[in-house]
Amino acid sequence: MAEKKTAEKAEKNENRFLKYKGYPLVRKNDELYYGNMSDKYVVWMQITEKTKVGDMDVASKVKIYKMATDENLSPIEAIEKQSEKNSLYEALDIAYAWLSRKTAE
Repeated sequence: MAEKKTAEKAEKNENRFLKYKGYPLVRKNDELYYGNMSDKYVVWMQITEKTKVGDMDVASKVKIYKMATDENLSPIEAIEKQSEKNSLYEALDIAYAWLSRKTAE
């Protein structure tokens, strides 16, 4: 019974988030988390540089970290892969590849 309530709660929480290609995408300031925390991995992205385009700031450098969600690991130990891309779109593209590859295995 408790498992059913936990699953229902997780489903409600998941529906509150914006999704990109089927995975939740959460942003706070210049950090984004992509993926389900209940899965083995998520991707953490940091916008480290921005360029002015018109009146908007657009990400021009994004660091990407594929991280294990195992709570027993330190943040440093949890990082499995890292990369850097020149746009948020490129970062999301590689993040999706990392998550979908792991899901398929």
